[in-house]
Amino acid sequence: MTVTEFVDGPLWYFALAVFFLGIAWRLVVILANGWRGDLSRPRRSGLTGSVRALFSRFAPAPGIGRRIGLHLTGGYLFHLGLFALLLFAAPHVAFYAERLSLPAWQPMPHWAFVLVSELAFIGLMLLWLNRVLNPVTRLISSTGDHLSSILTFLVMLSGCLALEQAHEPLRVLHFFLVEVLMIYFPFSSLMHAFTFVLSREALGYRYGRRGVPV
Repeated sequence: MTVTEFVDGPLWYFALAVFFLGIAWRLVVILANGWRGDLSRPRRSGLTGSVRALFSRFAPAPGIGRRIGLHLTGGYLFHLGLFALLLFAAPHVAFYAERLSLPAWQPMPHWAFVLVSELAFIGLMLLWLNRVLNPVTRLISSTGDHLSSILTFLVMLSGCLALEQAHEPLRVLHFFLVEVLMIYFPFSSLMHAFTFVLSREALGYRYGRRGVPV
């Protein structure tokens, strides 16, 4: 078995299984912890607080927007850019149709791919610079946080290099790095892509029942 066959075959299916089973396991563990009951009579609706917290946290609280401008700008550029690339980059659309048997949809044009890629790269670099230059984020950042940033950067970089599909080794390298990221994902801080909704709703629900503005 060649390296290409291994990356395209057994390693892909292993990474796919670890990715989905790992995410499911993490979510089950979180939900299995249950919910501690209120020690006092609720003042307001927890559901209202939950919904409000879920959407209100997409914008900074009044008065702190300027102090977190670097983090805010980088966060939106990176996350929205990466989301657009994952869903609408032409090679990804073709991959989803071929490997996952999903119906193909209209991909973004090449110029949009280049633009969105540059914005996503800028966002990722801003987030990393904020992590290492800001004394607070530098203090609370772990080795895993830096590893997640580096691995994500390498996946994006190799994907851009392999875009034209002119050199098979570049495609294999990109696919291999994607598989490594998929295996690492459920056991890293990258899980916030799935847990942020649960976290915001749980906090909003609790604060809502206590009558605390969110």
